[in-house]
Amino acid sequence: MHELVQSIGGVGAFGVYFFSSVVLLAVLARLYIAVTPYREITLIRAGNKAAACSLGGSIIGFAIPMGKAIAQSRSITDMFVWILFAFIAQLIAYFCASLCVPDFRKTIEEDRVASGIIIAALSISIGILNAASMTE
Repeated sequence: MHELVQSIGGVGAFGVYFFSSVVLLAVLARLYIAVTPYREITLIRAGNKAAACSLGGSIIGFAIPMGKAIAQSRSITDMFVWILFAFIAQLIAYFCASLCVPDFRKTIEEDRVASGIIIAALSISIGILNAASMTE
């Protein structure tokens, strides 16, 4: 795959990396939703701001290190490996945050925005630290 990306260069390489990263972001967001104990999309459709903050922060927290992985990767495979590490870090951050907030599931489902904000802030912070830690 690396040779293919190198051979097409320019706009073609952009397309391969961009399309791959968007698909991967969607897959990781879906996996994240499957791991959490509440149904973010259902809650968001019902107007739950805490769930929207939590999921939105997590998506941003994924996207930040994904951007760094794309910028520094030597191949699509390399990019996927870095992004996998970023995803694992986000899951760990989520579980740590859920331990810090008593009845975390209940507070999100009850639309207590403070709980959504703290998971969003932690997710974004972990994403920034994760991206900064990626070295070649």
